[in-house]
Amino acid sequence: MAFTLDKVVPWGRSFDEYCAMFSLSEEDLKMRILGCSDGPANFNCILTRRRGHVISIDPIYNFSADEIRLRINETYEEVMEQTRKNKDEFVWDNISSVEELGRVRMEAMKEFLSDYPSGRKEGRYIEASLPTLKFKDGEFDIALCSHFLFLYSEQLSENFHIQSIRELCRVSSETRIFPLLELGAKKSRHFENIIDRLDKDGFTVSIEKVPYEFQKGGNKMLKIKHT
Repeated sequence: MAFTLDKVVPWGRSFDEYCAMFSLSEEDLKMRILGCSDGPANFNCILTRRRGHVISIDPIYNFSADEIRLRINETYEEVMEQTRKNKDEFVWDNISSVEELGRVRMEAMKEFLSDYPSGRKEGRYIEASLPTLKFKDGEFDIALCSHFLFLYSEQLSENFHIQSIRELCRVSSETRIFPLLELGAKKSRHFENIIDRLDKDGFTVSIEKVPYEFQKGGNKMLKIKHT
């Protein structure tokens, strides 16, 4: 039985994971960054502390910290159970066990929760969802989309992916998406058609290996630029 979830769930990665997943250089981190579907990741918290410029968007930012904490606790048990049942889908090098995975992710999400109330007031956490964003054309230098597009290919249509990627490209000079696999550690069913459509739309598309792999084979990101 492959790892599967019925719906998108709040599950946050760490700042170090973001830097590895998206091959973010020190120069990249100085740019105007949009984090799409960031959920309870601590990327915004840490980068803001380092005087970076980042806005995170996610539908869950409609809720209070206590409400998000409750949903994280519910999600934690589900994700841990699925991971234990499907351990062979993952690479246990940097993270050595399911228990360590739980600790690493919960530490990141607790840091997010401590930052969330102030970050929400400051406009760093904004309730929004693809495929339509209210930002201006080219408002960001880089848009990052972590563990949403492609990962939920069973739940989200090919057309939704195309509309969402076009929108990310509208508001940013460059879009990076990770991973390119869907749940179950298999290549997204939409991937090839999406690449063809982006190419026909005149975007410059590249698939780049990154220094991060947790899902087996999930060590590549998609980078999209305007021509």
